[in-house]
Amino acid sequence: MSLSSTAALPAPSEAPAGNSLRWQTLASKGQGLIVPVILLIVWESVVRLGWVSAHLLPPPSELVFTLADLGQSGAIFGHIGVSSLRVAIGFSIGAILALVVGAAVGLSRRVEALLDPTFQAIRAIPSLAWVPLLLLWLGIDESPKITLIAIGAFFPVYLNFVAGIQNVDRKLVEVGGIYGLSGRKLITRIFLPASLPNLFTGLRSGLSLAWMFLVAAELIAATKGLGYLLTDGRETGRADLVIVAIIVLALLGKFSDSLLCGLERRLLAWRDVFDSRPS
Repeated sequence: MSLSSTAALPAPSEAPAGNSLRWQTLASKGQGLIVPVILLIVWESVVRLGWVSAHLLPPPSELVFTLADLGQSGAIFGHIGVSSLRVAIGFSIGAILALVVGAAVGLSRRVEALLDPTFQAIRAIPSLAWVPLLLLWLGIDESPKITLIAIGAFFPVYLNFVAGIQNVDRKLVEVGGIYGLSGRKLITRIFLPASLPNLFTGLRSGLSLAWMFLVAAELIAATKGLGYLLTDGRETGRADLVIVAIIVLALLGKFSDSLLCGLERRLLAWRDVFDSRPS
């Protein structure tokens, strides 16, 4: 056998090592399912044993049939589509406004002194307190719903973005000045990249609050949406509808948060931070 043919042979340990790493990755990702599966088993057991009334807390097996019925009729997809569109529009408006106002407040002490006390007072207002006022101002169409969701998304993004800008290391700004950066270049090359970790924290918190405010928004004369499904289940005494709507809201919130996490990992891959996870 020639040396060239011997060198072309694959290392015998490469395939098992690759398979082992693949299984470790799958096992690591699957760990998040352990707690939900245990909760579902306990939930099903306590209802089947009669410790909890099935009318008040339907077992997961019954919820599967309820979800299947809603899926077969197409009703659940309509509710998901309407609610997702409202959250997407409201979150986008709130986040964009928060970026603009947060940049102004974070970069200017004068603007901070002028606006921040008012925003700190407004963010303490409960979501349901806005409902009657928005009904009076905007009527009962989509406008008050989108506005309420935008309000919910605005404050976490605003607060975290301002904190990210104000916590930029002074040495980075001084180095930027040495290299001739000023004005817009200083903002885009120093302040914005340094504040991105805080910004993504705010975006994830704002998106979570947008889903929470959705339920309050869909109390405003809604005829479709997951919040309406919650109300319909309460009024008809169907706990299964209420729980299915809650579960779908949780899954949609998790899915949208995972999308933001993926974007965060991609945009912040340059960071050299501590990671306790095994490589």
